[in-house]
Amino acid sequence: MKLLTARVPRPRTSVHQPTRGHRVFQGVNGVILTLVVLVTLYPFVNIIARSFSGERQIRAGEVTLWPKGFNLTTYKIVFRDSMFWRNYGNTVLYTVVSTVIAMVLTTCYAYVLSKRNLKGRGVLVGVAVFTMFFTGGLIPNYVLVTSLGLKNSVWAIALPNAVSVFNLLVMKAFFESLPIELEEAAEIDGLSTYGILLRIVLPLSKAVIATMILFYSVSFWNSWFSAYLYMDRTELMPATVYLRNLISGATTGGNAGAGTDQLSQVGANIQAVTIVLTALPILCVYPFVQRYFVSGVTLGAVKG
Repeated sequence: MKLLTARVPRPRTSVHQPTRGHRVFQGVNGVILTLVVLVTLYPFVNIIARSFSGERQIRAGEVTLWPKGFNLTTYKIVFRDSMFWRNYGNTVLYTVVSTVIAMVLTTCYAYVLSKRNLKGRGVLVGVAVFTMFFTGGLIPNYVLVTSLGLKNSVWAIALPNAVSVFNLLVMKAFFESLPIELEEAAEIDGLSTYGILLRIVLPLSKAVIATMILFYSVSFWNSWFSAYLYMDRTELMPATVYLRNLISGATTGGNAGAGTDQLSQVGANIQAVTIVLTALPILCVYPFVQRYFVSGVTLGAVKG
C-alpha cells in the first residue's frame, strides 16, 4: 500500500534587488570617498617628492607628485652627521620609556575609575578632568622639573606628560563596558585585584591597549618642546630638535661647513626631509596596529 505524502512547498527566497536610489547612493558615496582619499594622500606624496627634488624645481613650484631634478644632498648631509643618529637613538629611547610609563599609569588609573562602587570616584574623575582645561603654566612646570633634579634626563620628558586625560577617559569607558560577572567569577576563584587586572581585564583589552600605545608613541615621538626646554646638552636632544635646528640653520644661512649650493639645496627641501624622517617610523608601525585602532576607539567611546 502506497502512502501518499503531501509535498510541502519550499518558501521562495526572494533576492533583494537594490533600488535605483540605492545604486545612485553607492556610486556617489564611492566617488566622494575616493576624492577624500586622493585629497588626503596628495600632501604626503607631494612632501616625499619635494624631499628628493632639486632646489630650482622646488622654488619654481614644479614639483607635484613626482620628484624633479632628483637630489639627495639634504639626505646625505643628515645621514653623514653622527649627531643625527645619536639624537635618533635618543628619540627611540625617550619614546619607549615614556610610552611604557604612560601606559602603566593610565591603565591603573582608568581601571580604578571604572569601579562604580569606589569611594571618592567622582573626586578622582574631577581631578583628572580639571587638568584638561587648566594647567600650572610653563614657568611653574619648569621650576618644578628643575627643583626635582629631572633636567637632562628622560624623566623630564616622560613624567610631566605621563597621563593624557583623553586616553584615560577612553580606557575608563572601555573597562566599564566589560561584563562585571567575569571579575566576580575570578574573585570567587581566588584572584586578587591585581590578578583580575593582569589575567582577566588586560587580555580582553588588547584593542584599546594597542590604540593607546599608538596615541602615546606618536605624541612622544613628535614631541620636541619638552626636550628643547629641559635638555641643555646637544647629545641628549631627540631627532626632532636636531631637525628643527637644521631647519633654523638652513633658513638663516648659519649652517657652517656647507657650501653655498648645498646650503641652498638644504634650505629648499629641508622641511620636506624632516617630515619624511620623523613620520616614516610611525607610518611603518601603524599598519600593524591599525586593525585595533577602530575597535579600540569605538568600544571605548562614550555611548549615548
